[in-house]
Amino acid sequence: MKRVFGVIAAVAASLLVSTPTAVVASGTKVRASEPAPLYMRVYGQAAPPYGFVDFCSRSPEECASGPTEDGRFVATPERLAELEEINRAVNTAIEPATDKELYGVDEHWTLPANGRGDCEDYALLKRHILIKRGWPISSLLMTVVFDEKGEGHAILTARVAQGDFVLDNKVATVKPWASTGYRYVMRQSYLNPRVWMSLDAKDARPPNVLSGVRGKR
Repeated sequence: MKRVFGVIAAVAASLLVSTPTAVVASGTKVRASEPAPLYMRVYGQAAPPYGFVDFCSRSPEECASGPTEDGRFVATPERLAELEEINRAVNTAIEPATDKELYGVDEHWTLPANGRGDCEDYALLKRHILIKRGWPISSLLMTVVFDEKGEGHAILTARVAQGDFVLDNKVATVKPWASTGYRYVMRQSYLNPRVWMSLDAKDARPPNVLSGVRGKR
């Protein structure tokens, strides 16, 4: 745990010297003829990735529910800018490494303790820091996708009134979910962090395959 605090301290230090960034919500452009939906659509409950289940058994405080929210969190411009700030800081502070390299297993979700981590570790750390900064738990949802190569990938979705935005270890800029080019598979429920919801009505493959056990970035 001391190592985790050390990584968080390194992220915090980088924020002190970071350059202010533009608010992501205001600069997004879509063609008027093909408006992108602001929010992801869910298609019912899904079995959670087994790496996540194991993570919750080891770190139950990271999977606890928060107060019930009547509606989506209305993020101020400062809060929206904070998403990009944290995304850039964590992406800079953590060196990419696979679970096989770090732990000798295919799937191990955790807060990165030694400055290295896989895609889900980046997302978990961003979620952890934003919650500590006062973001509602219901607004920060771990999400599984297939990326531009068709490989399993984990990201963090910020679910706010202005739309669903993606914090991604591959990209410095926070993007609206529909502009990533990813195929969305499942994400946490905003009502209960331990429950996962399907985002793909057509995909019938087992969740342990969908969770990105192999070929993660």
